[in-house]
Amino acid sequence: MLNDLIADLEAEGAALDTLVAPLEPARWATPTPAEGWTIAHQIAHLAWTDRCALAAAAGEAAFGALISGFTLESVDEAAAEGAREEPAALLTRWREDRRAIAEALAKVPQGTKLPWFGPPMSAASMATARLMETWAHGQDVADALGAVVEPTARLRHVAHIGVRARDFAYGVHGLTPPAEPFRVALTGPDGQDWTWGPEDAAQSVTGTALDFCLLATQRRHRADLALAAEGPDADRWLDIAQAFAGPPGPGRRPS
Repeated sequence: MLNDLIADLEAEGAALDTLVAPLEPARWATPTPAEGWTIAHQIAHLAWTDRCALAAAAGEAAFGALISGFTLESVDEAAAEGAREEPAALLTRWREDRRAIAEALAKVPQGTKLPWFGPPMSAASMATARLMETWAHGQDVADALGAVVEPTARLRHVAHIGVRARDFAYGVHGLTPPAEPFRVALTGPDGQDWTWGPEDAAQSVTGTALDFCLLATQRRHRADLALAAEGPDADRWLDIAQAFAGPPGPGRRPS
């Protein structure tokens, strides 16, 4: 399972690589939908978080030393610093870190929990989280370039995090999570049925996997997506869903 996850993580990085590798240096300064972030900021952020994941794979001491003094502002500062690099150097660094994190996660002993900004996680969870973030920031890059990226079966990993993070989303908004699980039924890119939760759940969410992933990573506003909720709590969840750690994001404006 871990090897398959790592292979999917590498494939997601490679897909984004194909978007940015041909760009002339000036196009790395193209604004993306994330306010204040260019394409260079997006790649710099991924490189920085890969470096954090590498430190986490090395152990508590290495991770603690790397993030010493970390604040929420550190995320934007690291992206801005990386964006000032020459695009070729930034691309090379990101590629090197992608290879390194894949190799490091493959060597993590089974049962080991890696430190992180939120709760510690397994190597499999780390690989899934890195894939989710790569896909989400890749969506920003694609939007900036006017490119259409065809969804793949790798979206299942992103959707899984979004579903698992339901209670977290309620919590960061100061809300009490519902006691009962929801039924989440999504249609994958090839028409597959992807489901979570009991079939007889009183509340449910349905739609395409792509729309759910765009919502959970806050790359699209709910009003622009074809997702349906049955039940008041499920409906509320679609307003606050987030698959990423940290405080509630600002989301995106409806088109």
